[in-house]
Amino acid sequence: MRAIVCNELGPPEKLGLEERESLAPGPGQVRIAVRACGVNFVDALFVQGRYQVRIEPPFVPGSEVAGEIAAVGEGVGVGVGVGVGEGVSHPAVGDRVLAMTGLNGFAEEVIAEADAAIPIPEGLDMAQAAAFTQSYATALYGLVHRGSLQAGETLLVLGAAGGVGLAAIDVAKAIGARVIAAASSDEKLELCRTAGADLSIDYASEDLKLRAKELSGGAVDMVYDPVGGDYAEPALRALSPGGRYLVIGFASGEIPRVPFNLMLLKSCQVVGVDWGGSARRDPTLNERLRAELSTLLVEGRLKPQPPKTYPLEEAGRALRDLLDRRLAGKAVLIP
Repeated sequence: MRAIVCNELGPPEKLGLEERESLAPGPGQVRIAVRACGVNFVDALFVQGRYQVRIEPPFVPGSEVAGEIAAVGEGVGVGVGVGVGEGVSHPAVGDRVLAMTGLNGFAEEVIAEADAAIPIPEGLDMAQAAAFTQSYATALYGLVHRGSLQAGETLLVLGAAGGVGLAAIDVAKAIGARVIAAASSDEKLELCRTAGADLSIDYASEDLKLRAKELSGGAVDMVYDPVGGDYAEPALRALSPGGRYLVIGFASGEIPRVPFNLMLLKSCQVVGVDWGGSARRDPTLNERLRAELSTLLVEGRLKPQPPKTYPLEEAGRALRDLLDRRLAGKAVLIP
């Protein structure tokens, strides 16, 4: 099978395509024939050695996949099964599943724990499924479980045309919130409006704080920030007293430094959102998130945008497009 391998830390252009032996699932595991693999900002950080946890080469990047079960290991489908709770169906060969694997997703095959292979929710094709979990689970966890966003409130989304931003728009509209999308070009903002944003700000040419206050009628109730950098302080200044500022990530490459007196004067909350860490600490909550997302999909209240597709061998180009902000929306690799 073919896999994209990081043999040395550095720019994504150094990634190589290699032939490797087919993978054999161990006890309680399954082998997934990968049909699509999500391309995420964290993958670019891993291959450059810029993530807070350093991964030593060689390794195969890629954390979220969609495909079919190609083989099952010992104990899968027998009795309760390894790591599978009572009442949970066992994955079987041929099942269409998605999985978060941490690493090893940029390949034609990947091994996953059986209980991590989740049936693809109704309404998603393979490409959409591979681009769904990280962005949408982060959005639902942040907006609802951490930020308590309510119907009728106004949400300002920074970096709104990225995969994480578009998911936040979609989830917020499903809740009944009013959404202001902020991005850096007319093309990106048009995508945000297609995804459901009510209003938009081009922060490459407009004053973010002033326009957010103007469009919201005074101040926004919540900020969803996966960008950081220079946009953090003006977004914080546009927040209402008692508002919530959700810290999602730092796609700009710069961790912001903001004056703490703003938080005091506004009596606002600055809330960290780490869905991955929460999923490890509280699997029960993560199961609730999965169920809530599946329900929203089945009810037609979520409308994920089709991701841009790249062939597997162009993983380096996909990551470069992501880093250089040439990519609007989510991207997936197709083996």
